[in-house]
Amino acid sequence: MKSTGKPLVVVVMSGSAIALNWAKQNANAILQAWYPGEEGGTAIAQTLDGTNNPSGRLPITLYTGIDQLPEFTDYSMARRTYRYFDGQPLYPFGHGLSYTTFAYSGLKVPATVAAGEPVQVEAQVANTGSRDADEVVQVYLTFPKRPGVPRRALRGFTRVHLKAGEQRTVQFTLGDRDLSHVSPDGMHLVSAGRYGISVGGGQPETGAPVVTGAFDIRGERTLPR
Repeated sequence: MKSTGKPLVVVVMSGSAIALNWAKQNANAILQAWYPGEEGGTAIAQTLDGTNNPSGRLPITLYTGIDQLPEFTDYSMARRTYRYFDGQPLYPFGHGLSYTTFAYSGLKVPATVAAGEPVQVEAQVANTGSRDADEVVQVYLTFPKRPGVPRRALRGFTRVHLKAGEQRTVQFTLGDRDLSHVSPDGMHLVSAGRYGISVGGGQPETGAPVVTGAFDIRGERTLPR
C-alpha cells in the first residue's frame, strides 16, 4: 500500500506498546485504537474522516526497541516508565494529536512556598486552529536532585473544550502528595529546593505545546504513610 503513493494511515489495535518504527517513518498518520469494542469501526471511521476531532493521550511510553529498556532481572527504577526514562522514545507518555492546534501562555505560580503549603497554578490555553476541539491540559513537575526522585512526574490534568480561536484560563492546586517524592527507604517527602513546572498538551521537551516556569519550596516535610 505504501508503494501506491497514496496517503497511508496505520490503525493500531493493541493493548500495550508495540514496535511502530516503520509506521512512524512511512505512514502519514497513526491511529491508536486499542481494543475498541463493537462500535470501534464507527469510531475509527469518524476519526479518520474528520467527523470526530481526536483528543486522546498515550497512557504509556512507546519505545524504539528493547535496547531502551532495562534487563528483565533489573528491579531498579532506572529507565522504567516516563518518570525515569532518559532516552528519546518513539512516542512519549502523554502524546496525542488533534485536527487543530493549541498554544499556552501566562503561567502563574508563586515564587516561593513553605513545605506543607499548596501551590496554585494558572495558565492560558488557546485553540489556535480553525476547528473546535478538546484539549487535555497536563501539569508536569521536575524535582530537586535527591536520591530516588523521578526526572519528571505528571501531577494534574484536565480536559477543556475550546471553540476555534477561543482562549481559556486553567487552574490547578498542587498539594502535599503532588509535591512529594518517595525516598529510597519508602518515605513520602516534600523536599526543599527548586522545582520546575510545565503546563501544556504533553511532556516538556517533546515537541508538545507547553509553558514552563519554576518555584522554590522552603523547608521539608515528611508525609504520613
